[in-house]
Amino acid sequence: MSDVRTPNPEDRNPDPAPFYIRSRVLILGVGNILYGDDGFGPAVAQRLEATGLPADIAVMDVGTGVRKILFNLLFTERRPELVVVVDAVDRGWPPGKLRWIDLEEIPANKIDDFSLHQAPTSNLLRELRDEAGLPVEVLACQSAWIPKEMESGLSPAVGTAVERACAMIRERLERH
Repeated sequence: MSDVRTPNPEDRNPDPAPFYIRSRVLILGVGNILYGDDGFGPAVAQRLEATGLPADIAVMDVGTGVRKILFNLLFTERRPELVVVVDAVDRGWPPGKLRWIDLEEIPANKIDDFSLHQAPTSNLLRELRDEAGLPVEVLACQSAWIPKEMESGLSPAVGTAVERACAMIRERLERH
């Protein structure tokens, strides 16, 4: 008896596009969990995933690998109706403050940062919005603590902002 089976055409996925491209809404949790509050985006993505979302909404903890996802979105005909990016920022607000910001409001230190998830991301997001017509929204959280050397864990203020961010995202999804 052979362990090799003949492929059944019915077993094939009729739509080979990645799940996030097929989704109606794509939520991207961006950040590095090894650097304190920079792990805010992934923490929100993990919490949303754990509490469940409708099947047509994709949530991804992309860590510092958001560029691949954005490139895929940019170079495909099919896209979600909305992309939500969740990230920590340093805007001088009180720690843990959450705010929807426009792409032009991304702090200069994020645009020029050489971190893998920040350097080209703002440009790719603008291209998706301006040239591809894809609505992109950014939920930013003021960090309290981003260490110079690796040290994981959110500060108390940012840790409590995770649930509030999930509520804000769910509220936004209800309007979409």
